[in-house]
Amino acid sequence: MAFPGVKSQTLNLQVEAWLNQISPGIRLNLTDNHRMDLINLQYSFPKQRKAQYRATNVGFGITFVLPVIVALLSSSPGALVLLENPEAHLHPQGQAKMGELIARAASCGIQVVVETHSDHVLNGIRIAVHAGLLKPEEVNLHFFQRSNKPDDMGSEIISPKVNRDGRLDQWPDGFFDEWDKSLERLLEPSSV
Repeated sequence: MAFPGVKSQTLNLQVEAWLNQISPGIRLNLTDNHRMDLINLQYSFPKQRKAQYRATNVGFGITFVLPVIVALLSSSPGALVLLENPEAHLHPQGQAKMGELIARAASCGIQVVVETHSDHVLNGIRIAVHAGLLKPEEVNLHFFQRSNKPDDMGSEIISPKVNRDGRLDQWPDGFFDEWDKSLERLLEPSSV
């Protein structure tokens, strides 16, 4: 699952390459302090400034996504990685790249279970299928829809299938459809 074009397979350079896709222009700066068994992590944005920044002084999405990237890149085939909202605090472009990274990890035999509310993560995975990076049968989607019956607290599980073009065989109501619903409302004549 090496990042295309990065010659070195070291975890540090691969993590930095994927982090740069998710948050363009960022660099990782690691300083090893052997005497204290510590590694100091700082970020820099070389195209903007030469300064280095502590994790507390950069966007929360960057620090949140770093362990996700490390977990995916350091896992071996057969491993199970559970991700809850890997899109948290990321720009939509970064969310789509996160979907691609998840798809590439799955294509290497890593089982990745993702709970997400991001259509961008979903689309990143669908685009990876469309590009042939992941087989459609290696993607399982499950949408949990609340019951419409009064006094029924259960959910119905709907499992859309992805075809080789990255398209879904069904699109349940409430399944990543807010963009379409909002667009329809915006296209209605204004009430003002």
